[in-house]
Amino acid sequence: MTRREGAVDFTVKMEFDPMKLFFAPDFSSLAAHTALLEAGLRFEIARVDLESGQLRGGGAYLDVNPKGQVPALMFDDGQVLTENVAILAWIADRAPHLAPSGDMGRYRLLEMLSFIASEIHKRFPIYMSIPEDARAPIAGEIVGWFSFVAPRLERGYLFGETFSVADAYLFVMARGALQLGFPIDEPLRDYVARIEARPAVRTALSREAR
Repeated sequence: MTRREGAVDFTVKMEFDPMKLFFAPDFSSLAAHTALLEAGLRFEIARVDLESGQLRGGGAYLDVNPKGQVPALMFDDGQVLTENVAILAWIADRAPHLAPSGDMGRYRLLEMLSFIASEIHKRFPIYMSIPEDARAPIAGEIVGWFSFVAPRLERGYLFGETFSVADAYLFVMARGALQLGFPIDEPLRDYVARIEARPAVRTALSREAR
């Protein structure tokens, strides 16, 4: 039996350019960077200067992501996915060990990612954009939401004993809070130290520092 003309030969492994993650150091794109490494997916990174809107090596980032924000994940077919919740959910779909299990697992993950994005992450840009003497109420809200989520970490991570993409996101937020001197609870301080010691996080931080 011969292969029909035009039929796909599945015995031939096609090689494509890897995905490309667009990131900026000390921004939330560290969560996607960490999650991609934890998932074992093949990808490249491209550094973005958010002030100038330029890519290292040349090119306008707005041509990649018209929102001008990081992260953005470009696939080998040229499509671009943006927003932490969408990118982290996409990674979890391809690496089930990075998501809670069970019939409701995917929805619990989306619930947690949405919570981090809408209640914690969104307050950081507000905090940084207002005068210092007006920041205390926003800082209090951020610390309050960290205190709300802290009891979930009793068994190690947000969903028990297993690291998930949501932990990659919460880690970046809590690490940023510590860098700003926020008085977050001890369980979260331990959580940050524990996750910062993970090989994927150390690798991501090293790559982003270059």
